[in-house]
Amino acid sequence: MKFDLQLFAVPARRTSKTAKRARRTHLKKDAPTTVTCKNCGAAIAPHRACSKCGQYKGKEVIKKEEN
Repeated sequence: MKFDLQLFAVPARRTSKTAKRARRTHLKKDAPTTVTCKNCGAAIAPHRACSKCGQYKGKEVIKKEEN
C-alpha cells in the first residue's frame, strides 16, 4: 500500500532568481567604519579613544609611555 503524504511544507511555486536575490540584498557584509586620529593619523573606530596615542577629542584620556 502506497501513501502519497507530505509531512512538511512544500512551496506551491518555485522562487524566481530575482525574488530570491531581492530578499538576500540585506544579507551583505559591510566593512567596519573607521576614522583617522587627528593626533597621530591611526585608523580607529568612531567615538573611541585612540589606542596608539591615547587621545580622544584632543584630550589625553589614556596614559601612554613614549619610547
